[in-house]
Amino acid sequence: MRLFITGSHGLVGTALMIACRSRGHDVVPFDIVRVDAPCAEDICDPSLLALRMADCDGIIHLAAISRVAWGEERPDLCERTNVEGTRAVIEAALASPARPWLVFASSREVYGNPASSLVRESDPVAPVNVYGRSKAQGEELIEQGRAAGLRAAIIRLSNVYGGPRDHPDRAVPSLLTRALAGDDLVITGGDNYFDFVHVDDVVAGLLAVIDRLAVGEAVSPPIHLTTGIATSLRTLAQQSLDIAGGTSRIIEAPARSFDVAGFCGDPARAMDLLGWGAQVDLRAGLWRLAGDLRRDGPLPPVLIPDPSADAAGFAARAG
Repeated sequence: MRLFITGSHGLVGTALMIACRSRGHDVVPFDIVRVDAPCAEDICDPSLLALRMADCDGIIHLAAISRVAWGEERPDLCERTNVEGTRAVIEAALASPARPWLVFASSREVYGNPASSLVRESDPVAPVNVYGRSKAQGEELIEQGRAAGLRAAIIRLSNVYGGPRDHPDRAVPSLLTRALAGDDLVITGGDNYFDFVHVDDVVAGLLAVIDRLAVGEAVSPPIHLTTGIATSLRTLAQQSLDIAGGTSRIIEAPARSFDVAGFCGDPARAMDLLGWGAQVDLRAGLWRLAGDLRRDGPLPPVLIPDPSADAAGFAARAG
C-alpha cells in the first residue's frame, strides 16, 4: 500500500513510519518540521496536499498542535492546524481520484473532565481547553466527510510516551529525566491521573485499523487506544524515582486551570473491533525509556510547529 502520513516526524508518526515500511508499504511523509522535504509542508496548503497525496491508498492524519499548553499559548495556531488543517486533508482526500481512506488521531481531551472513572467512547464529549475543542471539531469534520463518502476512522489517543521523538517536558520523559539527573520532580496536581500508553502499543493499534480499512471494512465508531489503568502523577513520579534509584524530592504544585483532573479509558471496544490490547505495562515502558535516556541523554527540546516560522527556516536552509 501507499500511505500518506501527516505529522510523520512526531512521536507516533516516526514510529508508525518505521512499522509501515517494515511491512513493505510505500510511505509518503508530510510534516512541517521535516528538514529533508522539498518545500515547507504546511497542512493547510491544498495544492501541496493534493500533490503529496496522489495515488495514496490511505491517510493517517496525525499532524496537530499536540499539546494542551501549546493550545492555550497559541489558540490561533491550534485552530489553524487542528481544525483548518484537518478540513484541508479531508477535502483533498475527497477530491483525490484514488479515494483514499483516512484515520484521524483524536484525543482523550475531547471528554474534558469525564463523569465516569472508566471512560467509554459513548460518553459525552465536553472539552474544557482549546486543544480538546479543536479535536472535537476535527471529529465533527470527519463525520461530515464520512457523510460525503469518505471512509474514515477516529482513534482517540491517551497519554502516549516512549521513543526518541517524545517531548522532553511531557510527564513521563520529564519526570524520568529529572529523576536520573537527581533533580527535584515537580508535578502539577499529584492526584491527577491518566492512562499512559506506550507508543509501540499505539502503533500496533493504528496498524490494526489500517489493516481493516485496507480490505474495505468499516471502522465507524470512535475507538480508544487505552490500557484501562489509571496512574496518578504522584505515582508516576514515585515510579520514576524508584527506577532512577535517586533521592530527588517530589514537589507538588497546584494543577493548571486548563488541565483535566483525570482520564482512564475503557479498552473494550478496541479489543472487540480490532483485537487490540496494550502489551507494554507502564513499569516496563518506564524501564525501557530510562535505558534510552541513560544511553542517549535527555530528549532534545521540541518547539511549537509554526508554519510561518518553519517556512522561513526552510527558506533559509534552501538559500
